[in-house]
Amino acid sequence: MHGLLKKVFVLCISSFVVFLSVYFLFGPVGKSTDPVLITVPESAENFDMTTALEQEHLIKNTWLFRLFIVGRKVESGGYYFTDSMWMWQTAGKATGVPDLLWVTINGCLRREQIGEMIGKKLGWDQTKLDDWNAAYKKLQPEYVEGVYYPDTYLIPRSESGFEVARRFINRFNEAFAPYAEKFQDANIRWVTALKIASLIEREAAGSQDMPLISGVIWNRLDKNMLLQIDATLQYTHGKNADGSWWGSIDLAEKQSDSLYNSYKVKGLPPTPICSPSITSIAAVLTPEETDCLFYLHDHNGQIHCAVTYEEHKDNIEAYLK
Repeated sequence: MHGLLKKVFVLCISSFVVFLSVYFLFGPVGKSTDPVLITVPESAENFDMTTALEQEHLIKNTWLFRLFIVGRKVESGGYYFTDSMWMWQTAGKATGVPDLLWVTINGCLRREQIGEMIGKKLGWDQTKLDDWNAAYKKLQPEYVEGVYYPDTYLIPRSESGFEVARRFINRFNEAFAPYAEKFQDANIRWVTALKIASLIEREAAGSQDMPLISGVIWNRLDKNMLLQIDATLQYTHGKNADGSWWGSIDLAEKQSDSLYNSYKVKGLPPTPICSPSITSIAAVLTPEETDCLFYLHDHNGQIHCAVTYEEHKDNIEAYLK
């Protein structure tokens, strides 16, 4: 009996020592459940997750942690950790699916198009996509188009479509804020500014074209002329049968009664036709001084403007035929 007690005692002591060793090497650093965000850049090749975790005091032993994740890939995105996680939990998290994903939106795109791109990246179902597309109804009717600012975002996968839409709108408001007073002073409503900016960006071959196109659009508006911009009719297409957006326009469509048909309806379209960048928004305020009323791009993307329709026809002959 005495020998059995001794063996039990030795076993308990050994188990306790093993537990302490394991806890000391692999146990949590602390007891907090407050999440700590580690952000892995979009280009994650040179990112060292071990160093990042060490700097936030989330792991005890960098050498052991590197052994845990050797051969396992760390994806770009955002990860939530706590200092109460054991090392194998931290390692599993660091090499698993990120809690936040990078989404980059380039160009002047329409609301549904942006939602489709976000949904593809975040794995949205139709409910979340519908939630994104209907967000403006809960926020402000004028948010129907133009305020989903093109930029790079780190988006939580858990966010609803509404929350993501609000994130984009907040980014727009932040970018637009330095210009708000300038448009007020110029007696231009912010929605009007976005309508013109969206036309400029869809028509421009690059930022270098924007001041001139802005000047031509303002000239046409001042003279109460038809804008005759294909992009307004392209907007009415929605999504094409092949899954693309912004298709070409044929002559028959230029006779449509759509309020977006700038070949028949004078003035600006009812809404912006896409969400413009701050560069095109700035161009609304700083149009190039020009007498031109017409412009076209040649096959190399170079813009050519004309004061009269006759000159414009000459440009068509010279640069497009």
